[in-house]
Amino acid sequence: MSHDAPSDGSPIREIRIADWGAFNRYFDDRDGWAFRGQSDATWPLLSSLSRRLRESGADRGTWAEREERAIRIFRRKAHIYLPDRSVLQDALRCLAMMQHHGAPTRLLDFTKSPFVAAFFALEHAADDSAVYALDTPRLWTAAPRFDPRLTRDAIDPQVPGNFERWFAPGAYPLVWLGEPSEMDRRLVAQSGLLVMPGTLGQPLDALLDAYDDAEPLIEKVVLDGALRAEAMHQLYRMNITQATLFPDLEGLARSIAYELEETWPIASREA
Repeated sequence: MSHDAPSDGSPIREIRIADWGAFNRYFDDRDGWAFRGQSDATWPLLSSLSRRLRESGADRGTWAEREERAIRIFRRKAHIYLPDRSVLQDALRCLAMMQHHGAPTRLLDFTKSPFVAAFFALEHAADDSAVYALDTPRLWTAAPRFDPRLTRDAIDPQVPGNFERWFAPGAYPLVWLGEPSEMDRRLVAQSGLLVMPGTLGQPLDALLDAYDDAEPLIEKVVLDGALRAEAMHQLYRMNITQATLFPDLEGLARSIAYELEETWPIASREA
């Protein structure tokens, strides 16, 4: 395991891990932190909405308007499929539902489990992957330098009007994290929580650099490509699979792909 300390002003510390034992030791003292796995270590920490808008070539001056329109369309039509349409009026629950069903949103999925994050990082990794570790305990009370009053509670998007004021304009370098007032099965199964950035153009680590804190609030743990086979086997033994993280028929079907990789000492038709 090697550490690359950030230079002054850098928003992120990078650590490289080459074996499963080192992974376990590194995350041993990260209780209370939140984690996100990405299958390519070179990818920036951007939401699916940010990536989609970048790839589309849409003028950045129109991004806020495009997001607002997407949410409006979803709210106008999703009630057809819902027993209780009130969920659509809660900004965080509405965005979480959109995310759950495949719509690009500004939310980034994190988990309280570094092992769940490792699974998402490694399952489809072709080379080095990454697990990002977010210092949740410090971020819980941190505030951006431009206005120390804007703590997590002050900008909570679950409070009526806060999403429209602090997030929708895409003008403030803010970061909020937490859980919806009601969680779906996948969020529960993944020990998930949601991170909401205040702008769409900057990666999450750049936004965190705007916070008044002496140490970086996020660390990037690069997982060596050679680690995948051992790690995925250990995660399989821990029952961290698509079937358990997505507790439905789709998750079960997805889990079969890794079953094809596992090697058993005694072949059995009943296995």
